[in-house]
Amino acid sequence: MKTPPIVSPEEWEAARRQLLVKEKELTRARDALAAERRRMPWLAVEKEYEFDGPEGKVSLLDLFDGRRQLIVYRAFFEPGVRGWPEHACIGCSMVADQVADLAHLNARDTSLAFVSRAPQKEIERVKARMGWEMPWYTITDDFDADFGVDEWHGTNAFIRDGDRVFRTYFIDARGDEALGSTWSYLDMTALGRQEEWEDSPEGYPQTPPYDWWIWHDEPHQTDPDRPGQVASRAVREGDRNAVSTLACNSAPVSSRDRLRTDGPAESNEPRSRSPSAEAL
Repeated sequence: MKTPPIVSPEEWEAARRQLLVKEKELTRARDALAAERRRMPWLAVEKEYEFDGPEGKVSLLDLFDGRRQLIVYRAFFEPGVRGWPEHACIGCSMVADQVADLAHLNARDTSLAFVSRAPQKEIERVKARMGWEMPWYTITDDFDADFGVDEWHGTNAFIRDGDRVFRTYFIDARGDEALGSTWSYLDMTALGRQEEWEDSPEGYPQTPPYDWWIWHDEPHQTDPDRPGQVASRAVREGDRNAVSTLACNSAPVSSRDRLRTDGPAESNEPRSRSPSAEAL
């Protein structure tokens, strides 16, 4: 293997800073793409769909689990797929391994569900074997064909207005490789991360950055009362006494956390002001 040159620390840092320019361009391009996704037209879902779940029959609306947005990944786990019946498709299994704790998506009023054609008994067995905890339902009708996932994996995003459901975006093929983190899932939704720095249509729900971050093992309280969000607000408002008290009662707030009180998660520099295009 022909390796790159071995250089001094100063030369290495210079090379990294040169590449960082392109890294920041990619970050801004990704943010701009997500902003365009939030302006995609919506497609009304007029047809009724039915799935088998752990507790019986459920509808597409039920998959929202009371939340405003829903992300559905079509995983191939069924007779005829390599790995059956011991495993789901190897690629779909890798996707499942990447999924972050769903408490963070839920904190943004968004649910995630996997769907396959395998019976629930087999789904529950493979989930237990692989250590997966996401909701996983059985397709019983034309959902996969109607949403472009009958022959290949893919991820659909939906939003609801009351009982009306709309399709808002779709990612498949290599696009699925980038999914799994809370950020990547939110970036494909109609509402995005719902933070104030985002370029979203007027009236979209938004809060200060970091205000919704949580520890996933916090007790189920109302979101504003979660310890992580109380600490975040205290830092933003400059209440160091409150931060010190919270640090003693929960987890310490690092000096880096104190500096990073505003801005998107991808920011490479600590800052205490709202982000701008130049700062990202």
